[in-house]
Amino acid sequence: MKKIILLLLYFIGCLSFAQKVELKDITDSSQIFKGEIAGVPITMQLRYAGIVDCSQYQHFVDGWYYYDKYQKKIPLTGIYDYGNLYLYNFGNKQKQSSKILVEKITSPRLIEKTDSIAKTLNPKEILNFQSDHAEHEISGTFILGNTTHPAKLLTKNSMIYRFNNYLILPNNKKINTYDFIDPYGGNELVSYISDKTGNRVLLYFERTSNFNACGMCGASEGEKGYRVLYFTSDWNYKKYQDFLTESCINNIYDTTESKTKDPKVLKFSIKKTTTSPAYTLVVDIKNASVVKSK
Repeated sequence: MKKIILLLLYFIGCLSFAQKVELKDITDSSQIFKGEIAGVPITMQLRYAGIVDCSQYQHFVDGWYYYDKYQKKIPLTGIYDYGNLYLYNFGNKQKQSSKILVEKITSPRLIEKTDSIAKTLNPKEILNFQSDHAEHEISGTFILGNTTHPAKLLTKNSMIYRFNNYLILPNNKKINTYDFIDPYGGNELVSYISDKTGNRVLLYFERTSNFNACGMCGASEGEKGYRVLYFTSDWNYKKYQDFLTESCINNIYDTTESKTKDPKVLKFSIKKTTTSPAYTLVVDIKNASVVKSK
């Protein structure tokens, strides 16, 4: 009996040791949405079709929708504008009219006039969705001729182009930094560890400061640093902390890295800025931790 117990403990120990964490970087350029038109279930697929001017939050889309009962695809083209969707079906002139619409909309000012520009091309069907960025479905309208019906998308997020960083965790768990940190991606897995406090994952990140290249810090070298993700002993997510080493938004530049006796320990000195005092970061790769001190 004693040998059996020891054998079981050995296998449990091997299984724990074999646990590993992976990070998968997957960029979406299309999304499939479920929704309704006048209470009738629909499915819609929209694809990113190129930026209008400077902002990743304002771009062209094309795709289709169908009524779930019939599954006959009806083509769509239009604009994604900071969560709002302006979509049009031009009937048998879909290709020609879509090309004209894209050629006419060349700036944020013209995006504001998308609907009036599209209507000069006599769309057969119009689908507009207005997002208030709240935690619920997105409402809109469907216009066919002179008739208007309510429409909705069964999602709280209509963003098409998404930078997903999936963390594949033990116990068949998976989380996406897009959902609980930010939509910018740019994370790299550095290390992870289990101890009496639970589990920790250390990430390094480099990402753009602003999806609007014409906005504040849009053309900068971006945000850089480390983040620590905290989990329970059975890999349920608890929280995360960010530690910046470079930032246009926070005016952090000219950070210096100092050598330490241990190559697995990194030390960064961050200079005083107009909004925060100087501080030091000690990144312990083996321990998957970061300590910030004055």
